[in-house]
Amino acid sequence: MSKNLVGNHIRKLRFNHDEMTQQQLADKVGVTRQTIVALEKGNYSPSLELAFRIAHTFNLPLEEIFYYGENTKQ
Repeated sequence: MSKNLVGNHIRKLRFNHDEMTQQQLADKVGVTRQTIVALEKGNYSPSLELAFRIAHTFNLPLEEIFYYGENTKQ
């Protein structure tokens, strides 16, 4: 089985936003901290609705948070 190909920059974005904790982000977007942990590890792909809520929280477009496949740009 191949690993999830949807990646993200959530961990980096949290730290760039006043070192937001996983719990704080989870509370803002309406999920558990475990969901944020799974997202950051690449073990879970968010629903479209959750992806938009995360993007709204960081005030960024989806493509600056999530990417498909290998990502070489930082």
